[in-house]
Amino acid sequence: MTTSTADMLHPEIEALEHDDLQAIQRTKLTALGKRLSAAPEWVAHFGESGMKPDDLADPQALSNLAFLQKSQLRERYPFPMLGIDGAKVDRFCATSGTTGLPVLFGYTQRDMQELLANQVARQLYAHGCRPGDRGYNGFGFGLWVGGLAYDLGMARLGMTNFPVGPGRSDLVVEWMRDMEWSLATVSPVFLATLIRTSREKGIDPKTDWKLKQAVIGGQSVSLAFRDELEAELPADFKTYNTYGTTEAGGPIVAASCPWSHARDEMHLINEDTVLTEILDPETFQPVGPGEVGEIVVTTLDKQASPVVRWRTRDLVRLSEHPYDFPCGRKGMRNIGRIIGRSDDMLKVRGVIVYPSQVEDVIATTPGTVKEAWQIYVDTPGSAPKQMVVAIERERSYNGADNELAEAVGRSLTSRLGLKVPVECHPEGTLPRYEAKAQRVLVRD
Repeated sequence: MTTSTADMLHPEIEALEHDDLQAIQRTKLTALGKRLSAAPEWVAHFGESGMKPDDLADPQALSNLAFLQKSQLRERYPFPMLGIDGAKVDRFCATSGTTGLPVLFGYTQRDMQELLANQVARQLYAHGCRPGDRGYNGFGFGLWVGGLAYDLGMARLGMTNFPVGPGRSDLVVEWMRDMEWSLATVSPVFLATLIRTSREKGIDPKTDWKLKQAVIGGQSVSLAFRDELEAELPADFKTYNTYGTTEAGGPIVAASCPWSHARDEMHLINEDTVLTEILDPETFQPVGPGEVGEIVVTTLDKQASPVVRWRTRDLVRLSEHPYDFPCGRKGMRNIGRIIGRSDDMLKVRGVIVYPSQVEDVIATTPGTVKEAWQIYVDTPGSAPKQMVVAIERERSYNGADNELAEAVGRSLTSRLGLKVPVECHPEGTLPRYEAKAQRVLVRD
């Protein structure tokens, strides 16, 4: 499969060599340093590393700057590191607040209507969306940036947008059929819920829906789960991974094209506006091809609430061949799907466990409800003594509960090297999540 620059929305950027992208980054780092020199909070932050914002003019300076972390932002509540006069902020978005007080990030009119709109439109075009296509925006609105980002991206690309947001599954499955939506932006667990709801209503998503693409965001999705979703939907339908964070400006750091989708990888597709480092979480040195590192981002063009060396805590594997893609985006490095978070990692009786490993097992075990599972631990924190996995049994499954639990348990032991108790429940017992799933819960 090959792609030409005709399949790029911004070929003057997307077709560049990596050295040329790095030259753009260096120019923009210099400009960023000048802007931050007028912001006292940023001057103080650089001062903690014995530096000044203007030092960013030196290409080597960035690696000497201390990381920006969430605790530092919370210390500066309510408008941390805004970087500009608050009167120039057009809108605020916020983190989810699942681990504490939400952190607010500002957007100027330019941040939204030019920067974010272009970043998301570029990704949608890479997925195969075109002007005039109809899209169901199933991401959340309110203070979360997800729904807003795809509203802006669809508008910039010239698509027709149906911003329903998450929920209302009974209505969505009918509209999906009647309005012939070709794109869905949705969390993977809610897409699974929509597929199940449609079948309950006598609608066959494989033949009655016209979906061509789904942008999967809000959480990482395993290859096995992705394949399960695609098998339920029309021929040639693809679920395209996307990755970003509120701190990075939105779901704009990485996205897959048709070719990278086949390798379960994504391009760092906005490297002209977001500088991404992938660093060993212990040594903080850049990782090599095939190695796992933490994503650290610097927003180059964002006017309000920029970040410099923001530790996302998200772990990813740099591709074995980070520049080897025939789609023409040869300068935009390729990464795998998100493995987990360095602060979500569990160490159970000395064994490191990521929730994504558990999802892989459940998604490949016949008889399980793919979107419904939980990990229960006995204590908060990353080192519980006990871990239990709860699953649901599909109504159509003919075996006994204990047989299904034992099958999952054997696969978990093989995958993790750890014996894990497994509970099997009837379908409909465990929580459902319309957006980001909370997979690890403390249970007495």
